[in-house]
Amino acid sequence: ILRGNLAPDGCVVKVAGYTTIHHRGPAKVFDSEEAAFDAVGQGGIVPGDVVVIRNEGPKGGPGMREMLTVTAAIVGAGLGDSVALLTDGRFSGATRGLMAGHVAPEAVDGGPIAAVRDGDIVVFDIEKRVLNVELSDGEIAKRAQAWQRLAPRYTTGVMAKYARLVTSAATGAVT
Repeated sequence: ILRGNLAPDGCVVKVAGYTTIHHRGPAKVFDSEEAAFDAVGQGGIVPGDVVVIRNEGPKGGPGMREMLTVTAAIVGAGLGDSVALLTDGRFSGATRGLMAGHVAPEAVDGGPIAAVRDGDIVVFDIEKRVLNVELSDGEIAKRAQAWQRLAPRYTTGVMAKYARLVTSAATGAVT
């Protein structure tokens, strides 16, 4: 479990198959799994990047979709050992490489992951169990004030009800 200014309520990190315990790199930010997948396929992700996928958490997804397609694409592009991935969604047990998921609070709740922009420097320190973005608390607060929630993916039906009722990943994403 990592904590820091990007995950004040914590996140789960998976380091299987990844020998580096520290990763520092520029964020490439996506508001959906599909957008991140497209970027990998188009060569928009390069060694050193931190792929940030937000709005895929319990409420934003809704339901915390598995980010296996993106992580598989990263590995398939030969970037599995040089790119980190950060999401408020979840990851598969088959995921390889440095990956942090279940980031809480999630973007749809205005968590700090919502304030991250392309080029911001994200730091994973597995040894110290820290996940941070190199921004001042003041800058994060300023961006949070300007942040606007995306329209919900579902406005009626079971998924809309689920998105309204589900709790944070930090408390088990229960309804």
